[in-house]
Amino acid sequence: MNRLTDISTIRDIMSRHGFSFSKGLGQNFLINPSVCPKIAELGNAAPGFGIIEIGTGIGVLTRELALRADKVTAVEIDTRLMPVLDETLAGFDNIHIINADVMKTDLKKVIEEDFAGLECAVCANLPYYITSPVIMYLLEERLPIKTITVMVQKEAAVRLCAPPGTRECGAVSYAVKYYAEPEILFDVSRGSFMPSPNVDSCVIRLNIRSAPPVKVKDEKRLFGIIRGAFSQRRKTLANSLTSIGISKQETYRALEQAGLPGSIRPEQMTFDDFGRITDYLTEVNDA
Repeated sequence: MNRLTDISTIRDIMSRHGFSFSKGLGQNFLINPSVCPKIAELGNAAPGFGIIEIGTGIGVLTRELALRADKVTAVEIDTRLMPVLDETLAGFDNIHIINADVMKTDLKKVIEEDFAGLECAVCANLPYYITSPVIMYLLEERLPIKTITVMVQKEAAVRLCAPPGTRECGAVSYAVKYYAEPEILFDVSRGSFMPSPNVDSCVIRLNIRSAPPVKVKDEKRLFGIIRGAFSQRRKTLANSLTSIGISKQETYRALEQAGLPGSIRPEQMTFDDFGRITDYLTEVNDA
């Protein structure tokens, strides 16, 4: 079955299986035939690779991945799609479907069991409502993967890929940048989906780093400071960090040690800036 982006085919499959779209799961099926092949090509679906897919829909991207990679393991939460996938992916012997919530799935174990001897990458068309949690889960688990290639809401793509020190950058931008080098690949219009969402999408790729861009004495404190800084991003750093229990005086001393002005705002800071602030506050508090 190779016409899974055809609207009449989708409607026929849905009718025969009694399937309806779930708003709660953010389901929008791709009807633009050019998108999934492009995601697969740019997402490391190739010989020698095992691919983890998150969310299968009716299997449009899954098929394209399986045509290129040695193995595809797809994690799909919607039990109603299991008989649909049995039909649409029939004939492929290199696809493993796991009916589960990816946030509750031991992906390290999945990689060990399914991808022995293979490089690994992640490809997904992520529901908008769970984009950041899934991406951070994948990154924080420090999985043995090369890349994460995902389609997300365009606004989210800009935020996730924003360079530190720019107006669009926020706490999640720094978190992503700590683990990976993000890049925007291509836009996908809202008309590429059924049903059509109210926003456009974008495909991004996160190239996993071999080492973080800054070394700090306390990684947990670094992320706590970044989150605190952007919880009130219009304020100066000294004012923002009071929300996580760091006094203005402490922050001013840290900024002075780091060679930064006391009036600096979070969006003006680089990763190195946050690293120096973190190390100073770690030394002071652990002394």
